[in-house]
Amino acid sequence: MFRRYQRSEQALVLAMMERVVQGVSTRKVSAITEELCGTRFSKSTVSALSGGLDARVRSWKERKLSGTYPIVLIDALVIRVRKDESVVPMAALIATGMTGEGQREILGLILGDSENEAAWESMLEGLKRRGLSGADLIVSDDHKGLKKAVQKHFQGVRWQRCQVHFLRNLLGHAPASQRAPLALALSKLFRSDTKEEARAIRNEIFQSFEKKAPKAMDCLEEGFEEALTVLAFPRKYRTRLRSSNSQERLNEEIRRRERVIRIFPNEESAIRLIGALLAEYHEQWSTGKKYFDMTEYREWKKQEPLKTPSLLSVVE
Repeated sequence: MFRRYQRSEQALVLAMMERVVQGVSTRKVSAITEELCGTRFSKSTVSALSGGLDARVRSWKERKLSGTYPIVLIDALVIRVRKDESVVPMAALIATGMTGEGQREILGLILGDSENEAAWESMLEGLKRRGLSGADLIVSDDHKGLKKAVQKHFQGVRWQRCQVHFLRNLLGHAPASQRAPLALALSKLFRSDTKEEARAIRNEIFQSFEKKAPKAMDCLEEGFEEALTVLAFPRKYRTRLRSSNSQERLNEEIRRRERVIRIFPNEESAIRLIGALLAEYHEQWSTGKKYFDMTEYREWKKQEPLKTPSLLSVVE
């Protein structure tokens, strides 16, 4: 019965079985597991079933990356994992990329702390070691440590700060009475066609909200350049490169399964379930319809080299 499931479904069942044998399952997990597997299984059964699936997930995670990936998107999803008799938050760091042919792929997954530079370094080192090359732009939220890790391992690569998360940060720093008009003004800013137009709109926003929302204006001044890096790229690609929201559906699929587990019994279980799901999506994406037509991108890159400040200068 177990082998009839897809890899991600097998990983979900195994995570529930692990919780049962550890004696920490909720009533919901116990009921589902009993329905699927019956009540008679042991740690050795779980271990035996895990072995084959772990090998397949590990093979996918460690595969060689070939070709070039001009666009790389990185996101972090916080989950809860049981460690040393306690429950701790951990981040699933997930990287996706666009190939030079416009195909979308899932590049990598590790567990770590999204605020820790060492975790980001580990991810980027792994991607480089496996063959990631040709990156022009990295898109992500403003995770602490990420910019320094990119500066070290991908010097000269531009960084686009996710505009959706940046907007939330800005509005979070504004008084409630100013959030609606500020959101409208920022929407106009993010639709700018050129950096010069964006700077003019930014100055208008400063004049209007300097006294009404000073903390939000400090935040805008600090993140302005990073949030509009995308304006250096051809117009037809900007909408999808403004944020990391293209991974939202992926995140929701992970959340849908995580809500059943609630707390992963260990790190291996989390890697197994998330990795199995990502491997299935990778197969769909890499063999399906192209995400971008890269013809204009290739022509643009030949004729007009990037002139926006590199991540190196932004960090400095």
